[in-house]
Amino acid sequence: MLYPLTTRQDAGAPAFTMCGSREVVTFGQLDARSNQAAHVFRACGVRRGEHVALLMKNDRVLLEACFGAERAGLYYTTMSTRLTAAELAFIVRDCGARVLLVSSTLSDVAAQLRPMLQPGVRCFLAGDVAPGWEDWNATSAAMPTTPIADEAQGSDMLYSSGTTGRPKGVKWPLLDAPAGTRTFLVNLLEDLFGYGPGCRYLSPAPLYHAAPLRHSMTTIKLGGSVFQMEHFDAETALALVEEHQITHSQWVPTMFVRMLKLPREVRERCEVSSMRVAVHAAAPCPVEVKERMIAWWGPVLHEYYAGTENNGFCAITTAEWMRHKGSVGRAVQGKLHVCDEGGREVPAGETGVVYFSDGPEFTYHNDPERTAQAHDARGWSTLGDIGRVDEDGYLYLVDRKAFTIISGGVNVYPQEIEDVLVAHPDVLDAAVFGVPNEDLGEEVKAIVQPVASAQAGPALEATLIAHCRQRLASYKCPRTIEFMEQLPRHPTGKLHKKALRERYWPVDTHRR
Repeated sequence: MLYPLTTRQDAGAPAFTMCGSREVVTFGQLDARSNQAAHVFRACGVRRGEHVALLMKNDRVLLEACFGAERAGLYYTTMSTRLTAAELAFIVRDCGARVLLVSSTLSDVAAQLRPMLQPGVRCFLAGDVAPGWEDWNATSAAMPTTPIADEAQGSDMLYSSGTTGRPKGVKWPLLDAPAGTRTFLVNLLEDLFGYGPGCRYLSPAPLYHAAPLRHSMTTIKLGGSVFQMEHFDAETALALVEEHQITHSQWVPTMFVRMLKLPREVRERCEVSSMRVAVHAAAPCPVEVKERMIAWWGPVLHEYYAGTENNGFCAITTAEWMRHKGSVGRAVQGKLHVCDEGGREVPAGETGVVYFSDGPEFTYHNDPERTAQAHDARGWSTLGDIGRVDEDGYLYLVDRKAFTIISGGVNVYPQEIEDVLVAHPDVLDAAVFGVPNEDLGEEVKAIVQPVASAQAGPALEATLIAHCRQRLASYKCPRTIEFMEQLPRHPTGKLHKKALRERYWPVDTHRR
């Protein structure tokens, strides 16, 4: 078997389990099926360094196909199932995919997508087959279960979520190495979080996103077992932790909020003492939310800050965080810098743009202009986040540069206000952004998702504005609050704030 990297795992041991269907895939089955996937890609003419794309819900075939592409020396691109056909077509064309694999349960969007694709793409459905599509299950099942003759180490090439613009393909150079070679990411995650034999890792998020995909595959490569939820549900996730004696898991802050707002009796009846490491990332976690999670789960929370680009990586344990509350950690990969608008490093405690130097090399596929914009003259790279570093080197994120509100010439950072709103017991989620104001340029606006939709209205708006005024300077407080039943938040935790904000900005006056 190609994996695991740390020890020869029993071929009959579970590599991953689909929690909803209860389907178990052993290491032996994964090895055989990933070999078959690699043979399919080669039979389609896909050679080392070329691209395949996958539009799949969380199911067995997705992981098998990713492992197959990786052992064939390919770039594989997983795409969000929330995108429109036009958005998906852009990604398939941009990455130059030679093969597209789609879950048959997504046949409606697949039918819209098919005519938009470039000539020569081989299109497969995994499951029930529709006209114009090839049968992945039958094709792969007919292939040998032995390795292809020219195995090589491949890599993902994932696209940014596009929350501030058109998605960008994040491309790392391929290793000139045999399939199964340890990558920098495997070494980093093993050292930080202890993935390996005996690890029982719960993944509650969509596998098309970088963190769930990479951490799940790393766990399997190192001999651990993944338990993959088909979709997140707070109560179900807690029950799975108890049922499967989960030792490791990964979350986003909105999942913490939803678990914390379950009825007390639901939270208390679920046993979570098996958990040794609960990783969270993707979005800043409000301090109060994290304090409550630590009080509930114990000192097992590990936070990190990184992007799909992995140009740098900060991490922090619970013990460190208790001494540096609100921090996302110190740099464990790359060197951290905070710079002003002129590119000069600022002293500890001052706010600026977060950069990394000496991290892994990356480019944005087919986009040299955006690649250049993400780097300064020294070669330092940034994801566009605003933050500060304390005297001990711990980073505190303030917000995305693109979402900074400039009101009366003063910078206002929405994340701070969102954290205050979410701390209110009647609020499930919140988005804060700037809207036009004739005198100030921008004023602070909030959109809130209440715990109970019946609460939405002027009374709750007044209560929440008063709640903010008790905790924030007046210029930071929302002037108005509107309510939505569901905010447009990606399952990965990222808020699609751009879509909300653009409703209030005429196209010809929008400053960003």
